[in-house]
Amino acid sequence: MNQSIEPLTNPASLDLKRLNQKFEQAHPKDILAWCVINIPTGLVQTSVFSVDDLLITDLLYRDLQPPNSVPVLFLDTLHHFPQTLDLVAKAKHLYRLNLKSYKIPGVTMRQDFAEKYGEALWEKDSNKFHQLTKVEPLQRGLAELGAIAWLTGNRRDQASTFANLPIFELDSQQRLKVNPLANWTRKETWAYVFEYDVTYNPLHDQGYSNIGDEPLTRLPTEVASK
Repeated sequence: MNQSIEPLTNPASLDLKRLNQKFEQAHPKDILAWCVINIPTGLVQTSVFSVDDLLITDLLYRDLQPPNSVPVLFLDTLHHFPQTLDLVAKAKHLYRLNLKSYKIPGVTMRQDFAEKYGEALWEKDSNKFHQLTKVEPLQRGLAELGAIAWLTGNRRDQASTFANLPIFELDSQQRLKVNPLANWTRKETWAYVFEYDVTYNPLHDQGYSNIGDEPLTRLPTEVASK
């Protein structure tokens, strides 16, 4: 007879070194399955609806289908491409997502943001721009959703600062931060997307590699020409 698993309530009690060693070569699905089993409530996916994020959503909502749907926390910075917002709506419909959207308090449109904080704040004070549009809404969202653990789409090959990214880590609030794709590459992500016909942002087909806020996203050719 299988022993019941006691749900995780205190991530700080985990032996992260042992856990990371166990899952270092694991498929993202196995990592997510561990999360679903051990964290039946309090598990949240944070998503900017990148290819990596949608891969995780596909594994959760199409493949694993946990009894308690995992909330998908989306940060509406008010500066997304229209194609990104269309993708969010499409994915919500396709997967019937438990979507939770968070934005800057007191503003509902890009024009409102500019009137309150100044035109092109990302150029004048990028730290303040990111604090307002991403950091504060993320922390507020995780708190309001009662997150014990949260999932990201981060991979080690995305940036040199991610070279030693663990699969499991604790964030500043002692929540468990899980990076299921840490040991995957961009090539592996796209291979999965094509194999399972996962929806993705059409801007990728126009040459964009990484898609963030519209004012801060450039085509590789535009970057190279500067």
